[in-house]
Amino acid sequence: EAPNWMTDGKNLLFNKGGSIFRIPVQGKKKKKINTGDANRNNNDHVISFDGKWLAISSHRDGLPGGGSTIYYLPINGGTPVLVTDSTPSYLHGWNPNGKEVVYTAQRTSRSVAYNIYKKGISGGEEVPLTFLKSGLADGPEYSPDGKYIYYNSTETGTMQIWRMKPDGSGKEQLTFDEYNNWFPHISPDGKWIAFSGEYSGSRQ
Repeated sequence: EAPNWMTDGKNLLFNKGGSIFRIPVQGKKKKKINTGDANRNNNDHVISFDGKWLAISSHRDGLPGGGSTIYYLPINGGTPVLVTDSTPSYLHGWNPNGKEVVYTAQRTSRSVAYNIYKKGISGGEEVPLTFLKSGLADGPEYSPDGKYIYYNSTETGTMQIWRMKPDGSGKEQLTFDEYNNWFPHISPDGKWIAFSGEYSGSRQ
């Protein structure tokens, strides 16, 4: 699942069976990345903008929401460093400065909804950026210039693409169609957004 281009443009990272692998774009033999004790990885894995680090979401048993927990480690493998101890936390993006990650999480002390949070990889409090009481805000990703976080949200009904400033202010809805739109990804030059759309109207 979830192939990610590495910054060299020659390799992809993907997850399979709880592990992370690197494979050349020509499709030759894959190589497993050592992620230590974080060995139940899902498809929420993201490469830092400088290409030096890999952040992952890996499940821990006996915790809420399946225990999805965020870690980071060197891009070529190593000991994972815990970022979020509260679960469930589903990673989606790195700040271009390399110091923070953004993710989707459910914190029942706040609401039953899934909202977007950010946290420094070296510690500190997690910061809520959206405040839905129900529904879902998901898929946060920084623009390459670091000026915006793009995401999808059900705030106005169907799932649509939004953006906000890194402190959570200035929220703007960007799509207004009959589709449920998910997971915006920003091109390296910042001029284009790729996302998935699912028709939400009646089929007659």
